[in-house]
Amino acid sequence: MFSLQEAGGAAIDRHERTSLDPDDWQALRKQGHRMLDDMFDHLQTLATKPVWQHAPSSARAKFDVPLPIEGSDLADVHAIFRDHILPYGSGNIHPGFMGWVQGGGTVTGMLAEMLTGGLNANLGGRDHMPIEVERQIIRWTREIFSFPETAGGIFLTGASQANFVAVQIARCRKLGRDVRATGLTDESRLVAYASSEVHGCVPRAFEMSGIGSDQLRRIAVNELGQIDIDALEQAILRDRQEGLVPFLVIGSAGTVNTGAVDDLTGLRHIADSYDLHFHVDGALGALGVLSPDLAHLFAGIGSCDSLAFDFHKWGQVPYDAGFLLVRDSEWQRQTFASDAAYLSRAASGLAGGDWWPCDYGPDLSRGFRALKTWFTLKTYGVKALGDAMSANCLLARELARRIEREPALKLLAPVALNIVCFAYVGASGTMPASVNSHIVERLHAEGCVAPSLTHLDGQPAIRAAIVNHRTRQTDMDALVRSVLTIGSQQDLPQC
Repeated sequence: MFSLQEAGGAAIDRHERTSLDPDDWQALRKQGHRMLDDMFDHLQTLATKPVWQHAPSSARAKFDVPLPIEGSDLADVHAIFRDHILPYGSGNIHPGFMGWVQGGGTVTGMLAEMLTGGLNANLGGRDHMPIEVERQIIRWTREIFSFPETAGGIFLTGASQANFVAVQIARCRKLGRDVRATGLTDESRLVAYASSEVHGCVPRAFEMSGIGSDQLRRIAVNELGQIDIDALEQAILRDRQEGLVPFLVIGSAGTVNTGAVDDLTGLRHIADSYDLHFHVDGALGALGVLSPDLAHLFAGIGSCDSLAFDFHKWGQVPYDAGFLLVRDSEWQRQTFASDAAYLSRAASGLAGGDWWPCDYGPDLSRGFRALKTWFTLKTYGVKALGDAMSANCLLARELARRIEREPALKLLAPVALNIVCFAYVGASGTMPASVNSHIVERLHAEGCVAPSLTHLDGQPAIRAAIVNHRTRQTDMDALVRSVLTIGSQQDLPQC
């Protein structure tokens, strides 16, 4: 066990000052301004830097050192960040990043995070204004998705956690609140349904819930990548005939591989016909309803019983800011609220308040994710966010058209939103699919653009997910040019 005495430290005299606030606030103010200016400079000059670069061993060595016993000067600590962390991030804020569905964040969101850190609010409950800010976001999300006044919601780490919470809510709706105490029994025999393209966090949610991922039926998709409604209905009927208990159908508002949007209106009809909770995983695309150009693609999303999405993707809020919107907030209370002596409520005072988030989700200690979201929505407005989404999708469609004009490239899936999957096939059209893995690795190393690699029908595919508000046509041109250049080198005869 660690011992301060063994480490050479001296016991602190109980009469010594123990506050961690600075002795010299003016010096701290100057250092804070330097730190803020460094971040402004970094964000302003992003396009001149690599998307990603491999961190050298000298940088990694800075983070393999003994536990600090005595403190260091803030300026020295910041210098380590500036020199050995900042240049070697994952690159998702860069305009050339298009590998995974990750938002680019904003300067406004960064500043709001600074305010959040200073306030250091715990949003588990009680009567304070940060709670009201989160409630404002709930009301705004109700408006965005045309949910009723009964709807509730809650901030979570991301859609992965939101999908897990939705499974818990659906389970409690089907089996009753007592399932929280009794757990699943042999008689429960719950089964659920989603497309074969559903995000991997969904089967994991079934594993974590104790239902088991084998109880999630992965339904085939049609040529557009959407869940096959007829196949879904046949699967439900088979399960009912075998004595199983269908309880949940999950639609995707943007599948992770290709961005396909399921027939959400059709899924609502299925849910009503067979008494299923209808949940939508909208992590990738749900906020597209803010764009007049895209909203029609999400017809029926306002009819779902619960919706998981991420403000930190297309909403451009800094990580993390996931959200779950629920058609009836009472379903949340039935699933999560519990009595605890240390959480007793009062009619007034700090222990007052009529909405405690710990009654509506799994967390008691919760950060103030709502503030950076509130700042983002207030500062930019939903029109600007929707316009940025439209621009992303326009870039994706232009990229798809460019790919179809290039004999050495092949488009591998329809482009529904902002994801383009393609492959380098060479001038002859016979290049092995494995060459695309090499192309993606080379692109990452070169640092100009960074797509990712996925697999469609078992074959490697280059996947460009265009989520960043900073991405421009020049970045698309650089992607195509670089893929063709690297691919043509593979076309050369090998010695």
